[in-house]
Amino acid sequence: MVPFESMARILVFAGVIMMVLGGLLLLAGKIPGIGKLPGDIFIQRGNFSFYFPVVTSIVLSILLTLVLNLFFRR
Repeated sequence: MVPFESMARILVFAGVIMMVLGGLLLLAGKIPGIGKLPGDIFIQRGNFSFYFPVVTSIVLSILLTLVLNLFFRR
């Protein structure tokens, strides 16, 4: 019965993390400037559009790295 308890805890933890990430993604669309930085690729032709947020991804990666280093630094 012990292996099932550890698996259940992992699944609950993963579910909570996914809920938090989903909420952050919903809120990220309301922050001005996110997703519209210079360097983000946006191509629109007819009824086809392609969007690739290169610079936004780099900026978010740097911010998350700094924040997580503050919390998990020993």
